[in-house]
Amino acid sequence: MSNADDRSTARRTLIVIGLVLATLAALALIRATRQVLILIAVAAFFAVALKPLVDRLERRFVRRRALATLLVFVAAFVLLAALLAAIVLPLVQEVSRFAERAPELLRETKAGQGPVGKLLNRFHVLQYVTSHAGQLEQYASRLGQPVLGVLRGVVETFAGVALVVVLAYLMVLEAPKIIRATLALAGDRHAERLRRIGRESSRTITGYISGNLLISVLLGGMTFVLLLLTGVPFAAVIALLVALADLIPLVGATIGAILAIGAGFLKSPTTGVVVLVFFILYQQAENHFLAPVIMARAVRLNPLTVLVSGLLAAELAGLLGALLAIPVAGIVQILLREFVPAGRRTLPAPANGTDSAPPGASGSAGRRTAGTDGTTGRPPGGQDAGKDRPD
Repeated sequence: MSNADDRSTARRTLIVIGLVLATLAALALIRATRQVLILIAVAAFFAVALKPLVDRLERRFVRRRALATLLVFVAAFVLLAALLAAIVLPLVQEVSRFAERAPELLRETKAGQGPVGKLLNRFHVLQYVTSHAGQLEQYASRLGQPVLGVLRGVVETFAGVALVVVLAYLMVLEAPKIIRATLALAGDRHAERLRRIGRESSRTITGYISGNLLISVLLGGMTFVLLLLTGVPFAAVIALLVALADLIPLVGATIGAILAIGAGFLKSPTTGVVVLVFFILYQQAENHFLAPVIMARAVRLNPLTVLVSGLLAAELAGLLGALLAIPVAGIVQILLREFVPAGRRTLPAPANGTDSAPPGASGSAGRRTAGTDGTTGRPPGGQDAGKDRPD
């Protein structure tokens, strides 16, 4: 008996050690391939968001899946290109105009004339540059390595974006085959549940994107009205940049606010203060009211859940965690609703039935016994047990 117990203990110990080693190996693999996994997760996020559009286009207008997918991605690319053109073209015009006036501005600055020259003279910047010319040249010579790092980061970013687009395109294109294969593996018993989970998850991600776009459009419109009323130049371009920056979780609104506030201070100190106060008030309203309420309606989550999940995910996974926190929380809620029994999602009943029984019902409840037939308080057989006792 002891040998059998020893063998059983050794077997369990080996199983636990194997599970621990397998978990460590899985974590090491995830850590080694985390960049690729992040790209796949982002591509899947956009694929799920674009799949309903492709399905609707294929069902109503185009019968070929490949053509419908191509049209949707081309339309998205054209929209992004139009937004970039609306931002870049005015900036290019201003840069060319500044390049034409650059020699004149440089002469005025060296002579201490013009607004820039007067500002530099007031803070004694020209004297500092003249007296520390050697040190500034050394600092400039050291900027080569950071510039190479920045260029490398830009190239890697463009490569990552291209890879995400290709992965999302292939995921949307092959979505029907992937769904059919998954349902076939799951069997008929679980097929309907998986379809329901997929539909609800797709609706959650689409609602999150539409809610985020709504908040960004609202901020862009309010910024445009404010800058137009205060007379800030290029109000439309700045408002569009603010709206695009607001799509980035956590830091996006701050980046857009810095752009708008800087443009306001370039116009005048009073305008800058007005824009600063507006963004402080709006930031508080968005973080504590607009974002939780709109996201709660779009994703069907409690506003407190939206806020807490965003904060926790941003702390754990940074920008990507903040981007995916709300849809992931919505999907977790869907999974809990599907797989957790309804009785376990509510508070259990008290152990003693008499504690929760209404007044007057305790007597009848106490007269029920485990041996009754469920309809009366008598034992099976239809007569009282006391009548069968011998005297």
